[in-house]
Amino acid sequence: MSTHGKLNKVTTATVRDMKKKGEKITMITAYDYPTGAIVDEAGIDLILVGDSLGMVVLGYDSTLPVTMDVMIHHTKAVSRAVSRALVIGDMPFMSYQASVDEAVRNAGRFLQEAGAQAVKLEGGREVAEVTRRIASAGIPVMAHLGLTPQAVHQLGGYKVQGKGSEAANRILEDAKILEEAGAFSVVLECIPTELGRVVSEALSIPTIGIGGGIHCDGQVLVLHDLLGMFERFTPKFVKKYANINVQMKEAVGKYIDEVRQGEFPGPEHSFL
Repeated sequence: MSTHGKLNKVTTATVRDMKKKGEKITMITAYDYPTGAIVDEAGIDLILVGDSLGMVVLGYDSTLPVTMDVMIHHTKAVSRAVSRALVIGDMPFMSYQASVDEAVRNAGRFLQEAGAQAVKLEGGREVAEVTRRIASAGIPVMAHLGLTPQAVHQLGGYKVQGKGSEAANRILEDAKILEEAGAFSVVLECIPTELGRVVSEALSIPTIGIGGGIHCDGQVLVLHDLLGMFERFTPKFVKKYANINVQMKEAVGKYIDEVRQGEFPGPEHSFL
């Protein structure tokens, strides 16, 4: 259980303070009411309702088909389950790229309609103005650099970013630009460990790594990866803390057997 006390609501100030004190920040994805409740009760600091739900929950090949309405629907469900963690809504593809005004409106929906306390959006200096405007509207923004899945076609696939001094410097510069624009934290995905250290030390806002190395101020994993539920592919940065997939199949298999053999329902599951 988290040492921060179950009832102290996590805020953006909490995570900034944790960085100052050198306390590691924990973040995980959740996509519905039961998973939101489980990770919140376990003591997680931040919950991301990620557009990764497009792949792990809805079965798409990428995050690109996920819409604002889908994100609002899932974020609402998670928010209803959570009492302590900071809930962050992931702004999906084309919800903030077309215009700054539309981006601010969409970000506002996550707080107003879905009960989130912050939003996350991908990109570097090209989203600095959008970040600034959303943050100045009173909506906390988590930035996301390195491997940005919405730009997967532009990046040429899912591979490590920031290799070589030019690419590394660009990510460092982007991180500083986004901090200056008002982001309260930044996700660093699939970058070399040393770059994760350099960026984390250069910023006063917390860094959250996912394949960003041990020196980031916090870590995030997709819940379904951590639990071993999603088996289509496993990125290098994932550690499986359980293999729920196997347990679920065993339980369902047992149920099938008992129904077929006339063992279920027994007297204790039946009414007189």
